Amino acid sequence: MNIKSLLLGSAAALIAVSGARAADAVTVAEPEPAEYVKICDVYGAGYFYIPGTETCLRIGGYVRYDIGVGDAGSFDGVNHVPDHQGDGTHSTYYKNTRFTLKTWTGQETELGTLKTYTETRFNYGNSSGDFLNQDASNSSRDDWQGRNKSLSLRFAWIQLGGLRVGKDDTAFDTFIGYAGNVIQDTLVPYGGQESNVVQYYFDAGSGFSGLISLEEGAGKVGTIDSYVPHVVGGLKYKGDWGAVTGVVAYDSNYEEVAGKVRLDVNVSKELTLFVMGGYGTDDNLNDNASNVIDASGRGFYKQWGGNWAIWGGGTYKFNDKTAFNAQISYDEWKNLAVAANVAYTVVPGFTVTAEVDYLNAGKFDDADFNNWTKANKKSSLGGILRFQRNF
Repeated sequence: MNIKSLLLGSAAALIAVSGARAADAVTVAEPEPAEYVKICDVYGAGYFYIPGTETCLRIGGYVRYDIGVGDAGSFDGVNHVPDHQGDGTHSTYYKNTRFTLKTWTGQETELGTLKTYTETRFNYGNSSGDFLNQDASNSSRDDWQGRNKSLSLRFAWIQLGGLRVGKDDTAFDTFIGYAGNVIQDTLVPYGGQESNVVQYYFDAGSGFSGLISLEEGAGKVGTIDSYVPHVVGGLKYKGDWGAVTGVVAYDSNYEEVAGKVRLDVNVSKELTLFVMGGYGTDDNLNDNASNVIDASGRGFYKQWGGNWAIWGGGTYKFNDKTAFNAQISYDEWKNLAVAANVAYTVVPGFTVTAEVDYLNAGKFDDADFNNWTKANKKSSLGGILRFQRNF
């Protein structure tokens, strides 16, 4: 075999091996096209499809900063706190910064729309009150200092069709509506607010709707102590001119009944007004048991003084940026409250609100923090400046 033949044979062998290796090489797959988020406009602005699902999600919330001044009991001023130099007491600002995160989901099913809503609140600031005059055993008398405050799961519910379960405000408030567009709308309180609920909403057509709600309540006075829930029922008629709404609540702890009726009127494009009246029984609402706070005529639903109370007010929009809001409330114990503010939208999503509040009401007895004294009236005046960015 000569050298030429040897070289030609070696070259042929190398080509054959190279071809075999080439046949065994890993083929790199082409990258799949990226799946971009798709807008979901079925449930309103801000929703998008969760990739790979038929569920629409919206994420939002707000950042808020409050500065409050004035007397305790009217507008969250912080009064009678120890002086750091040790030479007396001072009154100071009430301040609170809040970050609230909200989520909404929606999906169409064969049983109706499946929805969820959550709201979680984070707060930093101080608390309000007359801290030096509280009972020494009450640790909250030291809560006036600036600090991180409690994390709150404010809402978390699931709704399929008309059935809603989870944590919500009581239907005694949500179905009939909150008292007004003022910040301090509960100077004369009108309901219980937070509760675990099992609710059913129904739409009867022609503007009529209704609700039935089984509720756990909240707090020492409100939380049920047996398998018998609180019960709330409501009916509403709504038209272009406004709405008429009524709710009735049964407090299973005290076997008391409370109700509210409300009228909303759209007077014009600029002006809307409302009036709401409440009535409740209080035969058993004087529980002095050691394991609960003295209810003193106030239950989870009937929180106003006496059997009846009334709230009224409205909103006037000067233009797209500026609105004036006011509310007056009064109850049988002659507690009187007036709140008014001007809300100005600096840019879309950022609103500054300045409010003034007046309250003439009974207060807690200085010698006994658990004893509400109707006759010991106090007039107080205060105000708040609120900055809020919604997103």
